[in-house]
Amino acid sequence: MLDDFMTRAMLAGVGVAFAAAPLGCFVVWRRMAYFGDATAHAAILGVALSLALEVSVFAGAMAVALMMALTVTLLAGRGYAMDTLLGVLAHSALAFGLVAVSFLSGVRIDLMAYLFGDILAVSRTDLMVIWGGAALVVAMILWRWSALLTSTLNEELAYASGLNPKREQLILTVSLAIVVAVAIKVVGVLLIAALLIIPAAAARGLARTPEAMAVIAAAIGTISAIAGLQGAYIFDTPAGPSIVCVAAVLFAALNIIGWRSKSSA
Repeated sequence: MLDDFMTRAMLAGVGVAFAAAPLGCFVVWRRMAYFGDATAHAAILGVALSLALEVSVFAGAMAVALMMALTVTLLAGRGYAMDTLLGVLAHSALAFGLVAVSFLSGVRIDLMAYLFGDILAVSRTDLMVIWGGAALVVAMILWRWSALLTSTLNEELAYASGLNPKREQLILTVSLAIVVAVAIKVVGVLLIAALLIIPAAAARGLARTPEAMAVIAAAIGTISAIAGLQGAYIFDTPAGPSIVCVAAVLFAALNIIGWRSKSSA
């Protein structure tokens, strides 16, 4: 079964959807969309460093994404607005990464594949990395689900309950770095934030509970991955952007249905 490239691509898309769904919900609840985008942009520098040092692209991307997220967390509130700090670090890291790639001699690299994904070229090893990362992220989120929810809703309530919101923020940061690293092959660094945010945002109007929102987001992400791949195969379009386009169409359709149901009620 894994000899078929479309089967491997679909499994990779589903794996990323499962990893991104619960994390995307917290990104939406905490209004961390720009934070996720900045972490993803920084990953291209990790790709350049991993190629230069001849180490795993996954390891390099995750290391730099994690370093970026931790840097933003440490520098927040020290004289700069969060959006300004994120903008400076994100675009600087992306620019340095693109420049670093140009200095790599003797290394053939398809830059577009890292920017927009190359899901059709996913190998069995890539599948193991993607599903391993997805399982780790889901396990971390399930382990700290109640604490993360409490810290998201009210930091003072979290402190009163004996929780440390900074630690929960660190768990989200690490999880975000892992998702960025595993999703590079699927949708690329420029579209990772979209796969995090759009399914979660689409699920928000349908869910009655936070747990339901995470499950619905995973379902929307899975449908987007499968339908996007099928559309890319039929219409000969880029696979990563096609997946995001399907997610965006689902978001728009669900919102239109929600508005009509409210107006008719």
